[in-house]
Amino acid sequence: MRFRATIENVDTFVKIVQSVEKLQRKCIIKFGEREMRIICTGDANEGGIQVWSTIKVSSLFTEYRVQSNSNNEITISVFTESLLSALHSAAASSSKNSSFLASDSEVIMKLAKNPEKKSVLSFEIKGTTSMGSNALIHKQLLIDVLRHADVDRLKEPLCPEPDVHILLPPLGKLRTVVERLRSLAAEGIHFRANHSGELQLSTSTENARLEVGWSGLTNPPMSRNPDGTQNTDESEVKDPAEMFGVLVSHKCLTKFLTCHVISSTTIACICANHCMILYVYIGNVADAGGVLTFYIPAQFDEPI
Repeated sequence: MRFRATIENVDTFVKIVQSVEKLQRKCIIKFGEREMRIICTGDANEGGIQVWSTIKVSSLFTEYRVQSNSNNEITISVFTESLLSALHSAAASSSKNSSFLASDSEVIMKLAKNPEKKSVLSFEIKGTTSMGSNALIHKQLLIDVLRHADVDRLKEPLCPEPDVHILLPPLGKLRTVVERLRSLAAEGIHFRANHSGELQLSTSTENARLEVGWSGLTNPPMSRNPDGTQNTDESEVKDPAEMFGVLVSHKCLTKFLTCHVISSTTIACICANHCMILYVYIGNVADAGGVLTFYIPAQFDEPI
């Protein structure tokens, strides 16, 4: 079992891990020959939000090599906070504004063993100091290498076909709105959309109700295949004005919106009274380096 790669796009890798670090203490990373997957399977105590991301190897790495007896795939479990810390160190050291290194550094990530023979994810940051001498920063993260049987048990959530798909406003702006709804959102936030490009976020208490809306948004013609891929769907919409909604946890929605640091395009798919599926594209949809798929379950199954 061997894995080694040079991280070419450290900043993007940081943003990806930052998007999932608030969701779960540990995440699962599957290194394949052409794709890397980062998975958070969801914790009931954290609202059950899950992440299943697919990132093109070419968008992050060069000199990428993975070898194993499991179709050349290696799957590990790692603490997200530790991984983010190591990547922050790499990002700072590889920055042209770094005060420690005089030139862009090389960041190598590989699978290794520590002196206690435990599996680690090793980071080597090589560069030159402002004095002209060679420098090496070395970090190791303890990991668990998952067995093939454990990997086979990882299953993406089964959801009904979404009732509506809508292209969201910029997540940074949406995050500001959601933060302002916090004081009224003890029971959650109603997230509604229709096929006419309208989006509504609302919340209420016994004495007050607040609703924020957008219009003129795009409804992309897409549907989900059983394997999670997307394709165009030309089926007619009977009533473009009908709103489809789901009540979601304010906490889950806020955690999801941390991925505003990486998103340029986000599509929300609403399965009424069941869940919300959010596709966060790394770069433009047509030339995306990958996509992070978030599953946020409904607070309850009663009609809203």
